[in-house]
Amino acid sequence: MNAGQFAVFGHPISHSLSPQIHQAFARQFGIELEYRAIDAAPADFASAVRAFFTAGGRGANVTLPHKAAAFELADERSEAARRAGSANVLTRLPDGRLAAHNTDGDGMVRDIAERHQVDLRGHTALLLGAGGAAHGVAWALLDAGVETLTIVNRTPETADALADAIGDPARAHTRYWEDLAALGAFDLIVNATSAGVLGKSLDLPFAIIGNRALCYDLSYGKAATDFLAWARTAGARYAFDGLGMLIETAADAFELWHGKRPDTDPVYASLRQTYG
Repeated sequence: MNAGQFAVFGHPISHSLSPQIHQAFARQFGIELEYRAIDAAPADFASAVRAFFTAGGRGANVTLPHKAAAFELADERSEAARRAGSANVLTRLPDGRLAAHNTDGDGMVRDIAERHQVDLRGHTALLLGAGGAAHGVAWALLDAGVETLTIVNRTPETADALADAIGDPARAHTRYWEDLAALGAFDLIVNATSAGVLGKSLDLPFAIIGNRALCYDLSYGKAATDFLAWARTAGARYAFDGLGMLIETAADAFELWHGKRPDTDPVYASLRQTYG
């Protein structure tokens, strides 16, 4: 059966694994679908999305730098999208309107808790970064039971805005980036910065890594290399990139569009073998 047209929007987008992930999911169910990567500059994003859906598109994934714009473009927004203020999934409703979803946080927690078998309850968590990626996962970390969430960003005002949006000062609070070495050790460190993608170094102190620490980079592949190398050198118990998160978020979108839940493990194993 032909399921229709789907796409991922980003800028740049040629590196995206989303097309092959969705095709792999589709093969599990004998579904035929057209899924392509569409490079749209920020100024052209809204018109490109409207043209795609007008031409028969059913659903789209959205990646950097368009997640906030996707949220604004939508007519309906899921609770997760509203909390994050951004969307990584757009779906055409039967009446032609667009619905926005954000599956980033759920995908990350599922990757950590189910694939890597790490229970986050009671963890002290450090979130590096306070941009769109951090917004996408902050609430999910709290929902997963972390005891405290310390948000650190090079621009303090952005971190403060995220903490204010969460509205739970007993559990979620901010600290200054320059004070990192004095903050003590954490059980969970999540890199939600764009440093790896931009080829920049974070220059993090080893002192923030606790004895049982899990270090997790929302990026994958080359973009996560430096952070994961730092984590292993510092003695982190676990060091994971975001490949599993990417696949889990794709599975959420696939289920939303097709009503079927794909098996993510074989897709993860195949891409891990290919991309390391």
